[in-house]
Amino acid sequence: MRLQAMMSERRSKKEHWDRFWERSDHIEEVYSNEGRVTKHITAVVQPEGKRVLEVGAGSGRDGILLAHRGAFVVSLDYSLSSLSVVSSQIDEKDSLVLCCGDAFALPFEDKTFDIVFHQGLLEHFRNPDDMIAEHARVLRPGGYLLVDVPQRYHYYTVLKHIMILVGRWFAGWECEYSVGELERLLERHSFSVVTSYGEWFNPPIWYRILRKALFPRGVHLAMYPKIFTVFRRGFRGLRSYILKKRWALYTTLIIGTIARKE
Repeated sequence: MRLQAMMSERRSKKEHWDRFWERSDHIEEVYSNEGRVTKHITAVVQPEGKRVLEVGAGSGRDGILLAHRGAFVVSLDYSLSSLSVVSSQIDEKDSLVLCCGDAFALPFEDKTFDIVFHQGLLEHFRNPDDMIAEHARVLRPGGYLLVDVPQRYHYYTVLKHIMILVGRWFAGWECEYSVGELERLLERHSFSVVTSYGEWFNPPIWYRILRKALFPRGVHLAMYPKIFTVFRRGFRGLRSYILKKRWALYTTLIIGTIARKE
């Protein structure tokens, strides 16, 4: 009972993210999403000419890629440190504007956007329905929502909850979803699921954790060791084939769902 109370008290707060992005001002030291958001969005809808809202901008690289594909993008975050990191990567040619705001009280009128997306955001809040309802509000009918989160059945989940328990998790608190849970969440808010996907990390998460742990000790491992690059290229076709299978989504670190607002 005491353990449950301790876990329920944990929160992911703005100061966690201010601190994280203040320490991550060198964007080249922050792992990218390897274009996965853009890849999965463009498989469903072409972004050119679309109004796109990125909620929880983080590094901003997803929104920038979509801007390069012809979308008008608003990148929103409540951390000025995050927005500063995004600002350092854009130029005047990019159709992208920055907005400091609250994901639960978006400063936009109803039916403003054609596409809303976020990755690495929903899992940090204990009231996901409130967030999804707000994002549905600013989407036009027929618009698309992409939600990208950690997948429940992965060793990362165990490691993460141990870190949360001892108060060492960088974001304070975080949960996770199965594919079915994520789809049902969106369906509760009058979305129709278009597709769900999963992604394995390369390099894998254990290597990324090890690299981060050793960095303060003066040991600088390569971000993308050749062995992982060779493995990815060699098994690209097989990887793509397997990830099309529903069961494979229960083995990946990351899952995402794209849904259409009815």
